[in-house]
Amino acid sequence: MTAVAPETLDGARVGVITFPGTLDDRDAARAVRLAGGTPVALWHADADLHGVDAVVIPGGFSYGDYLRAGAISRFAPAMGSVADAAQGGMPVLGICNGFQILTEAHLLPGSMVKNDHLQFICREQPLVVENASTAWTNQFEAGQRITIPLKNQDGQYVADERTLDELEGEGRVVFRYDGWNPNGSRRDIAGITNERGNVVGLMPHPEHAVEPGFGPAGKAGVRTGTDGLTFFTSVLAALVKA
Repeated sequence: MTAVAPETLDGARVGVITFPGTLDDRDAARAVRLAGGTPVALWHADADLHGVDAVVIPGGFSYGDYLRAGAISRFAPAMGSVADAAQGGMPVLGICNGFQILTEAHLLPGSMVKNDHLQFICREQPLVVENASTAWTNQFEAGQRITIPLKNQDGQYVADERTLDELEGEGRVVFRYDGWNPNGSRRDIAGITNERGNVVGLMPHPEHAVEPGFGPAGKAGVRTGTDGLTFFTSVLAALVKA
């Protein structure tokens, strides 16, 4: 499916939070802009979300991943506001470290621990789209295979069997690793959503696959993959529908 920005919502304001140690905030902001939205820089210590329509919590190593990845960021003033907004239905996307922060903030269940091979990994990662009805995936098709860059050290998703069964039974597994599980995540889970479908977290980095010449390999050849752009056009479509 081709990613198309909904013209009726060009300029929708999507906040991108920066924590000390965040690495991919500018990449996320660029992805929002390429999709047709307006990125809004948000600071972790500021509880004011400045009237944004959606929020991206980008990747990196917030606070150096001290204690646990995302454990300190969870207490940032901005995250209190994000939690309130998410409960009200605002779309929130957590990418890599952002996914870790969402689990620490209990906006998503489970936790992230070190990769089972105990090494940092960086690769082009095939994924299967399991849920194409969330705020961030509605322009994909269920069963679609996409390729998104992956780079993490604490990327192994874990949860107890009851939680995993609930995620499976409720259709809340959004992405699975395809072909090879790069970090030992339970049931090959690469991304999940909350019950409402407005909060999504995943370990791979869609913001690094939004522009030809700079992303992973695609159908047209090396560095032509833009599967990540569909995340950001999807949220614009969700906002139009809302």
